[in-house]
Amino acid sequence: MHVKAAELFDLTGRVAVVTGASRGIGAAIARCLAVNGAEVILVSRKATACEQLAATIRANGGRARAYACHMGDLDAIDALYTWLGAEVGGLDILVNNAATNPLQGSVLQMDAAAFEKTVDVNLRGVWFMCSHAARMMAKSGGGSIINVASVAAERPMVGLGLYGATKAAVVNLTQAFARELAGSRIRVNALLPGLVNTQFAAALQTDPTVRAEALQSIPWGEIAEPEDMVGAALFLASDASRYMTGASLRVDGGLNS
Repeated sequence: MHVKAAELFDLTGRVAVVTGASRGIGAAIARCLAVNGAEVILVSRKATACEQLAATIRANGGRARAYACHMGDLDAIDALYTWLGAEVGGLDILVNNAATNPLQGSVLQMDAAAFEKTVDVNLRGVWFMCSHAARMMAKSGGGSIINVASVAAERPMVGLGLYGATKAAVVNLTQAFARELAGSRIRVNALLPGLVNTQFAAALQTDPTVRAEALQSIPWGEIAEPEDMVGAALFLASDASRYMTGASLRVDGGLNS
């Protein structure tokens, strides 16, 4: 039996939550999921930017809503899932994209406040988003969880020591959740972007020296745009990857090859 690509990637009737959806990679993924049929819940700390994107998606014929939720606040995460159950009715796809890096510098400069903030958002928030999502998805027969990590999970980068450590932990928890949730037909995979032109990595755009050094390290010879991540995300969200779980998919232009 031959299946057309359009059928494999069709997300019609599915609900997707994308965190960190107000800009960058999260916004690009949200737009892609919506174009391919999903109802997308755009989540970030402040709803204004997400509501603007949701309005654009709706104007183009898609379905989208905005919801304010801080990934470092477990009560806020609880409230998000209560709202999803009551107002949306379920969840099929979760993209854990929100992350923070309050300190870019030597490992010796990290203070307790920055450490806690980084771990709270990048690791604790991802863990509890996954566990809440899994309970909800199990009730409807399965789903797909995509944890956006980083190539820094595999190879530490100078100035990003704790950020990379939290992303390595995200890869490990992805594998743990994948093993435990397979019986509920919930797939859990990690997406590992390389260097991407986003506000999160502003130095790539504002510092010519940083940009030149980055380009020298990428065999493909280009720094990625957020849209370069959407194909992999759509693949992981859709039935095209139905037999794939616990995997880490690098999209890095060969940076960690």
